[in-house]
Amino acid sequence: MHTLEQFGAQVLIWGVVGFAVLLSQRIARILRIPAAVLVLVLAAAVGTVLGAHRPHLALVVDVVTVALVVILFDGGMHLGRRFRSAAGPIVSLGTLGTFLTAAFIALAAHFLFGIGTSTALALGAALAPTDPAVVFSVLAHRELTGKTSAILEGESGVNDPAGIALLLGFAAFATSSHGSAGQIAATFAVQMCVGAVVGMLGGWLLRVVHARPTPTTVAPEPLRILAVVLTIYGLAVVLHGSGFLAVLLAGIVFADEPERPGRAVRQFHGTLAHLGEIVAFVMLGLSFRLSDLTAGHAWLIGLMLTALLIFVLRPLAVLPLLIPVRLTRGERIFIGWAGLKGAVPILLGALAVHAGVPDSTRLYAVVFVVVALSVCVQGATLSTVAERLGVATRPAPAD
Repeated sequence: MHTLEQFGAQVLIWGVVGFAVLLSQRIARILRIPAAVLVLVLAAAVGTVLGAHRPHLALVVDVVTVALVVILFDGGMHLGRRFRSAAGPIVSLGTLGTFLTAAFIALAAHFLFGIGTSTALALGAALAPTDPAVVFSVLAHRELTGKTSAILEGESGVNDPAGIALLLGFAAFATSSHGSAGQIAATFAVQMCVGAVVGMLGGWLLRVVHARPTPTTVAPEPLRILAVVLTIYGLAVVLHGSGFLAVLLAGIVFADEPERPGRAVRQFHGTLAHLGEIVAFVMLGLSFRLSDLTAGHAWLIGLMLTALLIFVLRPLAVLPLLIPVRLTRGERIFIGWAGLKGAVPILLGALAVHAGVPDSTRLYAVVFVVVALSVCVQGATLSTVAERLGVATRPAPAD
């Protein structure tokens, strides 16, 4: 009976957390700030109170990884045919832009804040990826149009697996006496190449599954698509590739034709991706202790690094890569401004802690501060910046 009561107490806690998350979303709409930051801070407060009863970090990483799989696949489906019109800037920003951003952050962390080389490299890889889901959630019921939207969505889709591959390489470098730059480069190349091949083949397989008639005796089509997506991710990882890149490309290939996917598939996976984003922020927040913000002046480093990242480091990495692209000056500046951080940087920070990167407690705290401030500062001003820069938007669909 004692065990049953303990389980009931845990269910009660999760129910209260879920209710608070829903309430925070309503408060966020009133304050016109992204709900993600309220969810993150609220979950961190609950995690601090829970103390030793917080979910284990390995469980958090596993749950958030599954959430990211469905988020990236849904993002790939949304991108679909638009990828072709912006493939050049998407690939350059998602790869070279990610490298440059990670390098600039690592240099700033090492030379300005005295963080060790291996930890600074891991911090740079963790903070390089962006999150378009946060961008689009704060545009006041409007959505971006044209190439700007495709670039931001595609950049984030590509830089997520790129950042994860870099983080894994830097973590191996930091925790192994035999690590080298060549090993990091080789790991990254294998991850991206294998992930790309599996993703392309997986997208073709999804087309085949989608084209077959659905008998009434088998699972509904959205569930069959989900099963294939999870298989694609698992196969890519087993083959030492990037499962995240694989599911992103599978979504793009699958949705590359107008009749694919159907309305039911889009609605199901869109809802699943939204749920995955909420779960990711809750789980990541629960894994963090607010008391860690004082470790090595992490809160101050995070504050100063956020300012550098927003006003100096991201523009320095991104704007030169956009020079060959046919965009207005306002669109270029907006893309530089709209590099909001989200769940992926915190997941990468958790991976760094789990991998045993030196000074990982402070690294995780710095990532937490940067994500929270990035979402607040950039998110709260995004609609105004888009309007002032003349970036084209349109009313978002009612559903």
